[in-house]
Amino acid sequence: MKNIAIIGASGYTGAQLTALIHAEADLTIQGLYVSENSLDKGKPLADLYPSYSHIALTLSPLSDEAKAKIVAEADAVVLATEHSVSLHLAAWFYSQGLAVFDLSGAYRFSDVAQYPKWYGFEHEYPEVLAKAVYGLAEWNAKEIAATKMIAVPGCYPTASLTALKPLASLLTSAYPVINAVSGVTGAGRKAQLHTSFCEVSLTPYGVLGHRHQPEIATQLGQEVIFTPHLGNFKRGILATITVQLKPGTTTADVAAAYSVYDQAPLVTVKHNQFPKVDDVVLTPNCHLGWKFDENSGYLVVASAIDNLMKGAASQALQCIKIHFNL
Repeated sequence: MKNIAIIGASGYTGAQLTALIHAEADLTIQGLYVSENSLDKGKPLADLYPSYSHIALTLSPLSDEAKAKIVAEADAVVLATEHSVSLHLAAWFYSQGLAVFDLSGAYRFSDVAQYPKWYGFEHEYPEVLAKAVYGLAEWNAKEIAATKMIAVPGCYPTASLTALKPLASLLTSAYPVINAVSGVTGAGRKAQLHTSFCEVSLTPYGVLGHRHQPEIATQLGQEVIFTPHLGNFKRGILATITVQLKPGTTTADVAAAYSVYDQAPLVTVKHNQFPKVDDVVLTPNCHLGWKFDENSGYLVVASAIDNLMKGAASQALQCIKIHFNL
């Protein structure tokens, strides 16, 4: 039985992961934590999320005493916290010997020069960063098992990389074009005018400057054009990706490339059948659908995930189970 502490448990991702871990026979929850300044401290989780009324846990402030208790009792800590908060917490818990599963972007780049540009801070822990593994579960299982510092990928990169990585050897130098739409829960639980449901209308944002673009490019090993969109629905991501493949590539070659997922129970691949968000909402699955034009050499692949599940909480759970060989 592995004991997991969840920090940032009041947010959508933290609460979702709490429910997932609570349902696992081989895992238990050491405690749920929020910042000492949070208005949610001291509240039962079920007060914030009535659908989790079966989980009788309360949100505790992350005091120094709480941190010491986590170190004494937990096998791992999950950070569903802001990037700048995770930066310090991850390094500290790692130094105490716990496995750390960070859902922020604070450890996703191995290059320290990326952090001032994309996250607005200097990375202060290069020695911890050097141990971090990118937690794309279907691709980095061996590395996830071997380290105690796991950077769980972003939701857009998970959808995009799951679709593109099988094609890496078939790509030309032309940049893959990724158009992806996310539900509003991707913006977090904090109230903001532009993500208020009454204000949301399908629109692109972060055009040619979103921090997930370099994350995708780094893990793919090739530059991409990435355009995210905010959709007027709660959960899910649909990424529609157009790529040019090498001359002479056949439909059979593409099918063979995607056969890498034949033994991956959470990834479904279909030829000439395209997914929709409703296929994956509230599941840990990724559905891929693709079609290839041999005459032009262009392939279109669509990738659907739940942004709070495969794009965050359930992928963190995958990483936890891989790391602890459960």
